[in-house]
Amino acid sequence: MSGSAKGFSIARFLAMLRKEWIEMRRDGVTVVLTVALPLIQLFLFGYALNANPRHLQTGILVADESHYARTFEAALKNTGYFDLRRFMSEDEAERAIRRGDVQFVVNIPPGFDRDVDRGRKPAVVVVADATDSTEIAYAIAAVSALGPRALNRDLPAWLQSAPADPPFELRVHARYNPEAITALNIVPGLIGIILTLSTLVITALAITRERETGTMENLLAMPVRPLEVMLGKIVPYVGLGYVQVALILFVAVVFFDIPVRGSVPLLLLALGLFIACNLAVGFTISTIARTQLQALQLAQFTLLPSIMLSGFIYPFQGMPVWAKAIGEVLPVTHVMRICRGILLKGNGLSEVAPDLWPMALFAVIVGFVAVLSYRETLD
Repeated sequence: MSGSAKGFSIARFLAMLRKEWIEMRRDGVTVVLTVALPLIQLFLFGYALNANPRHLQTGILVADESHYARTFEAALKNTGYFDLRRFMSEDEAERAIRRGDVQFVVNIPPGFDRDVDRGRKPAVVVVADATDSTEIAYAIAAVSALGPRALNRDLPAWLQSAPADPPFELRVHARYNPEAITALNIVPGLIGIILTLSTLVITALAITRERETGTMENLLAMPVRPLEVMLGKIVPYVGLGYVQVALILFVAVVFFDIPVRGSVPLLLLALGLFIACNLAVGFTISTIARTQLQALQLAQFTLLPSIMLSGFIYPFQGMPVWAKAIGEVLPVTHVMRICRGILLKGNGLSEVAPDLWPMALFAVIVGFVAVLSYRETLD
């Protein structure tokens, strides 16, 4: 090494800086993604996530329209935790809570006014969907606190109760996960997250790997159409996805005691559709990205909202409207509802259909975009 190269050279240092600046300008996508990801994380954590959701959908059954019933209904609204909708029958309320349309059903019994005035302490039953116990915890605490004071202003003076002696009994029934076991909520949700992490990332690297290893020229020289390439890349991973599903369900049932109350074939159908959604997204990313690093960065743009906005970590109902709208587009949101519904509630096709068709539509649209994005040249 010559003597002139031994010491630190400002000129050589500036030359290296200029070289790296040129490289960064050539790879503008990577720079933009590197800057954008932290900003997305800040907005998601700062604005979209709320561990204390309010305005939860709540069904109410009122056998007799009475003064005390209306007072109790108004007290529920005033807590800010419940958005009430009337049901005409218990069957209608049961279907709604199984589908996940409501998180609570409040049943005010017949003769409520008469029994309160006579000191019989009638029972108001609150049925809660406890598949996500964190989503309803604060609301249950709020409704439990109503018992001693909800009717006090309307009661005759001789009936106004002390806090320890409310004029009616409030019974909260937490269904599907009455003991609030965390695994019953987390493990069914993990099925969607694990499949997203694996199938999406693997497929996102499919075309970019071919491009970086130099085998893309051979692929382009073959007489195959974009749809044929996409299906050829995707179908093997569908089988791999089902192997993962089998392993996950085995571990969930054997080690975590997750119940399987619904149809396994229906669950496998839904998960197959979900796998197809992820593979279509991954293939689209692989056709857009020029390097595997870009493919991984683009995959993070899908993975981060999928974890944060699907209701897996934070309650879905606690998010603002714009975050819910994004979450409803994501297939993982729907597959979590399906998994929890089939495994914990025993839901059938009629209950899971509202979550099946959005995934099917998503797979068709993204698959169409993937075919259009596929370039049959290296330019």
